[in-house]
Parts: sequence; C-alpha cells; structure tokens
Amino acid sequence: MIVGGLALAGVAVAMAQGPAPAAGVQKVRFGGDRAETRIVIDLDRAATGKLVADGALDRRVVIGLPNVTVSGDLQGSGQGLVERWAIDEAGGGARLRLDLKAKAEVRRRFLLPPGDGATAYRYVIDLKAVEPPSAQQPSLKPTLVSAPIKASSLRLKKVIVIDAGHGGKDPGSSGANTAEKDVTLAAAKALKARLEKSGRYTIVMTRESDTFVPLEARVQIARRADADLFISLHADSGPDAGTRGASVYTLSEKGTERVARVLEKDDWLMKANLPGRDRAVSQILLDLSQRATKNRSAAFAETLLQNVGEETTLLRRSHRDAGFIVLLAPDVPAVLLEMGFITNVDDEQFLKSPSGRGRLMEAVAGSIESYFADQTRLAAR
Repeated sequence: MIVGGLALAGVAVAMAQGPAPAAGVQKVRFGGDRAETRIVIDLDRAATGKLVADGALDRRVVIGLPNVTVSGDLQGSGQGLVERWAIDEAGGGARLRLDLKAKAEVRRRFLLPPGDGATAYRYVIDLKAVEPPSAQQPSLKPTLVSAPIKASSLRLKKVIVIDAGHGGKDPGSSGANTAEKDVTLAAAKALKARLEKSGRYTIVMTRESDTFVPLEARVQIARRADADLFISLHADSGPDAGTRGASVYTLSEKGTERVARVLEKDDWLMKANLPGRDRAVSQILLDLSQRATKNRSAAFAETLLQNVGEETTLLRRSHRDAGFIVLLAPDVPAVLLEMGFITNVDDEQFLKSPSGRGRLMEAVAGSIESYFADQTRLAAR
C-alpha cells in the first residue's frame, strides 16, 4: 500500500505539472554516401525516438519521435542512401520517414546533447547499406538540408488504409439481392483505383477478396502501415425499409475509454513508441494523442459528409459517434462510412450500380484530397 501511495502521489505531481514541454525540430542534415549515411535532426530540447519500420520490406524507414513538434510538414530530397525524406506530425508527436535508394539497415540511433560548439540537441540515425554500393555511384559530400521545403518539392506519399467491412464468413447486412460484404469490397476497390490514379497516395487494403479479417487485425494493419488516414466502408440496415441515407461515424468518448480498457488487458493496440515505461506517463501521452487524432477524424468526417452529400442522400443526423473497434487506433485519424441503407431499395440499387459506387467513391477521394490540402495550408501558416 505504501508503494501504491507513492505511485499515486507521483502521478498527482506529474498531472499538476503537466507533460514535459515538447521538443521542436530546427533542421535536418545529411552526410555520407551510398555505403553509409548519417541523418541528424537538430532539436531545441532532448527527445527520444522509436524505430517503427526498419525498411526491410519496402525500403521505407519510419522513426517515431514522441513529444516532438514540427512547424508544418518538412520534406525534401535526401543524400547517400536516402532518396527523399519527410517529417510530419503523427500520434501526438513527430514521425520521420525515409525512402531509401537501396537496401539498408539502421545501425544505431542516439541523442547528443549540446556541446563542442553545437547549441542544439542532435538525434542521430546511422544507416549502412546491406549490399555494397555500385562502383559507378559517386560519393556525396555532406550537405545541410534545411526545413521547410516548398510544397512543390518531391513529397512522400500519404498512406491511406481502406477497410472493406465484413467479408468471408461474416456477410454483414443483407438487402433484397445484395450482401453488404460484396458492396463494401467493390467500393473499396473503386476507391483504391481512384486514389492510385492520382499518384499521391500509398494504398493499403485490409482485404482484397472475400475473406474474413478480425476487427482487431484491421486496426493492426493500419498501425503497421503507419497510416495517415483509415476509412472503413459499410452499408447500413434497419427495420424500416423506408429509411435511407449515408452517415459517418467517428470515435466517441466512450470509445476512448474502451481504448484504455483494451490496453489494460492487452497491448496489441499500442505502438511501443511512447517514451517512459511509467504507465501514468504513458496514459497522459495516450490521452494527448487521442485528442489530436479525434480532432483530425472529426475534420475529415465533416469534409466527407459535405462531398458525399452531393452524390447521395444523407441521414438527418449524419455525423455520429461510436466505440467501434476499427476506430480505436489512438494515433490514426479514422472514420466509418455507412454508404447507405442496404435494406432500402433506392440505396441498395445505388450501391449495386458500378456508376453509383463510382460517383460515391469519387466524392470520398475528393474528400481525402481536400483533407490533406487543408492540413498543408494550415501547416504553412
């Protein structure tokens, strides 16, 4: 009991003082060549990092930087083993993404305090080529890459996870001649094709065939992909065949409490990139992350409803909230789109029609583009 009392006192002090001030990114520097490359992030305060993706599968290294802020999306061309790079805000902190020119491994990561003439903290990442570089590849002299970079420069693609609801042994709701799982998969494929045509996004599907994917696994797919946005497609149902219209769900307050309950019994939901092992500190950071994510989700939901409403009928109360499992990721903006009522003759016909689905998914794609364009404009202020 004494230990418990001390722990509670410590939490009270931490909450009274508030979370530690966030570190800010000052600039990014590169040095080295195609054999070994060093990336240095200059910060105004000390910070920790977590390797989220090592690039082994897709040549994209992702480093999470909790409690670090970024003044807009910083990005540009890289050097040595790095083709291009970007730092943006994600999950209550910052995220560094490195697209590599060749297979490489992260050899070491460490923080250097100010000293030896340097006034900033320096978070250092060393990359080493897995395969020897070609003899024709010249070495590059160390170059300073300052941020911000103009929006016209080469960007890393945003990652969109499209979740086709239900599937396999779970057919979902049924219309007169249609199963929800078939409608959602067809819509997801149409949205994927539309977004890929733009060339601005990396698309990840939770399923691409009539297969069953557990709800928890859908969230894990989004988090492993380090998604920038998650959209789950569904078709509604009800006892009154006259009820029709689309709606959008975002995470409710009860849903955020559900996250905490899930974490108490199982850590599958969390990326292990939150600094500090004290659970009270982790909870504070989780709360901050959830709050930012919910705000982004709500912003996208409003844009989505505005665009979808131009193509189909909306429910009278079209923006709703719930604690659906697929919305639980604390650091990925997420919405669940009910595209219409499959139990309504008009909505069912619209969703069964390739042209109707196409128009609807065009509206969804336009909403995604508007959402990220608005983020860029806000970051540029």
